Amino acid sequence: MDQMTLFDNMMPRPLAERLRPRSLDEFAGQEHLIGEGKVLRNLIEKDMISSMIFWGPPGVGKTTLAKIIASTTKAKFINFSAVTSGIKDIRTVMERAEENRRYGEKTIVFVDEIHRFNKAQQDAFLPFVEKGSIILIGATTENPSFEVNGALLSRCKVFVLKGLDAEAVKGLLSHALKDPRGFGDQTVDISDDILYKIANFSNGDARTALSTLEMVILNGELSSDGSVKVTDEILEQCISKKSLLYDKSGEEHYNLISALHKSMRNSDADASVYWLARMLEAGEDPLYIARRVTRFASEDVGLADTNALNVAINAYQACHYIGMPECSVHLTEAVVYMALAPKSNAMETAYMAAAKDANEDLADPVPLHIRNAPTRLMKELDYGKGYQYAHDYEEKMTAMTCLPDSKKGRQYYRPTDQGNEKRFGERYEAIRKWKEEQFP
Repeated sequence: MDQMTLFDNMMPRPLAERLRPRSLDEFAGQEHLIGEGKVLRNLIEKDMISSMIFWGPPGVGKTTLAKIIASTTKAKFINFSAVTSGIKDIRTVMERAEENRRYGEKTIVFVDEIHRFNKAQQDAFLPFVEKGSIILIGATTENPSFEVNGALLSRCKVFVLKGLDAEAVKGLLSHALKDPRGFGDQTVDISDDILYKIANFSNGDARTALSTLEMVILNGELSSDGSVKVTDEILEQCISKKSLLYDKSGEEHYNLISALHKSMRNSDADASVYWLARMLEAGEDPLYIARRVTRFASEDVGLADTNALNVAINAYQACHYIGMPECSVHLTEAVVYMALAPKSNAMETAYMAAAKDANEDLADPVPLHIRNAPTRLMKELDYGKGYQYAHDYEEKMTAMTCLPDSKKGRQYYRPTDQGNEKRFGERYEAIRKWKEEQFP
């Protein structure tokens, strides 16, 4: 739990804390949740919020949004850390909340990093959430489906917060230069180009961006008139990066990931490692690269080497567990594997062809014989009638059609003869031939 001391008022607060938004109108980003007419904004403005989980990357405003909710709804706000608190602390807080309830006051308990609580700690909240003693707002950077107990999660609405784009972060930085709570009372000479570089370096994390801005200004060149000048050299020193920073438009970000993807597709292991290094050394999020490699494993390798997806997922997990700089070797292993693997884009082309048909006729009905029939009425309407259970047949398959009548005979998957896919292709063709023979 947060506790103030006499010395807290004597310590200068970080820029990110000084500029923390005080209302929804000051809040940057998350328009899909708090834009005009959006669901979370409506709940807040109507004072109808219930327990919820905020899931999103660091620095997107999870704590800030919880504090705005508390001030807007006139509830008591208790900030609770899952890192430093135990069950005894939970009980103490719950007693305070229960007392507030008896006096007709609502209590919001904000739990930062709720995924760090063990099952017993999470369970300790359950009875108080159920009877309405508290409104629980949990914040997590991890998937709550895996990290929050099912019983607690079922009583909370999950809201997904997104990382801020470079334009939004740059706007926050510009605001910090004008706001008296930031550097509005000081003359700072800093170019838009440097602001964009800081925005891109932050990777959607507003707190990192503001902290970096504060650092470069504090280390800027002080002039005789009291103004401060921030140069590229100062920025590079403060973030330990040289000329590898992405450009202000973000184009270089996409150029580099494109270079990595196309180098792997062209089976160029050396170029793949080089472009990987360019991205990591420029401060790119390793998880972003790992996600792109995972996509590549199915889009460009697919059934030609089914182990490619395993390698990509393992690399992602390694990046998640240990982070940079240690995970650079795991990503190197993954991109070299992808570069040297046999290539097939049959998964991509199959889906795109099927998606085209699906979008042209989204209302094409599911054939009656492959519909489920859990009720008597459905059975009377011939749901499931004529269904052939493959395991009842010697071949473990039947000639039953599973596509809609309008798509009968469509071929979406077109196997290549690369790597293991040659074997899959032979099986695919054998099945097609067998089914055609059942209808001479």
